[in-house]
Amino acid sequence: DKAPLSKSLLLVPSAISILLTLLFQHYQKFFAYNVQAIKDDFQIWRLVCGRTICLDLKDTFCSSLLIYNFRIFERRYGSRKFSSFLLGAWMLSALFDLLLVEITQYIFGTTINSLPSGFLGPVFALFVPFYSSIPRVQVAQVLGHFSITNKTLVYILGLQLLTSGSYIWILALSGLVSGICYNSSILKVHRILCVPSWVAKIFSWTLEPIFSSAEPTNEVRVGMGATVDIQRQQRMELLDRQIMMSQVAQMRRQRQQQGGMINWNRLFPPLRHRHNANYQDHRPSEQDTPPPTEVSEEQVARLMEMGFSRGDALEALRASNNDLNVATNFLLQH
Repeated sequence: DKAPLSKSLLLVPSAISILLTLLFQHYQKFFAYNVQAIKDDFQIWRLVCGRTICLDLKDTFCSSLLIYNFRIFERRYGSRKFSSFLLGAWMLSALFDLLLVEITQYIFGTTINSLPSGFLGPVFALFVPFYSSIPRVQVAQVLGHFSITNKTLVYILGLQLLTSGSYIWILALSGLVSGICYNSSILKVHRILCVPSWVAKIFSWTLEPIFSSAEPTNEVRVGMGATVDIQRQQRMELLDRQIMMSQVAQMRRQRQQQGGMINWNRLFPPLRHRHNANYQDHRPSEQDTPPPTEVSEEQVARLMEMGFSRGDALEALRASNNDLNVATNFLLQH
């Protein structure tokens, strides 16, 4: 939803790559990224064909997954700005590809005739805004030292794509350099290499209705902020809340698998039934009642963000001695 360009880049090149691999193998030579033919025979058209369609299905799969994850930039910046970034990164990475081939031949004496084909330069260039503008949220921790974040899977896909070919490191390096150059506020590349407004309007009239998707009905709607920073903060707050809920559910499943080592009903009276008649008749005296535990307002706010009422959050935190995890499990099971 709200990412028609990402959807077109996900479907069209993948479909063509599968057709070339399975049915039209004799046409694959026209989509080979032959650097030697570009330099010696001036076959400039290979820069377009060879740098758009992948001939290796592993590269097609990894690049498609990365484009799917990077669709957040089209939703955040709009299709025109996102397409301008891809166009600028594609043109700059083509130049850096040829330069790196010449540098490699000059330094190491290695002649590179061809490079892996596909839309790989702009895909690697998208790692630059992904690293700099997407917040890092910890999801889990392995062996107590290694953190698993919301960005780990994307980096693993990038490493998988990087190790799929012998000279793909040239495409990765040129893509990263082109992404840095395009994002640089000093070079002002984004003002030169951009999609004109009239071209964006033509594609919005012709291709956007084809690749547009309906808004999912099961998605939780978030209020739209007035600025990009506010919208980003709203999305990250929603993501943090979902991650926190998943962690709580995981802890609950772990305790259930341990055979019910903690009997919540024995430790605490159920909150929903704490005002019954027996409880009111046998209310402890004021002298036997211990002084109330001070409760952190920050922890109360976090429990209220999960949907619990303030009164229940206060009772659970007092009963658990301000332990947020214990209080959350207590509220979920009562």
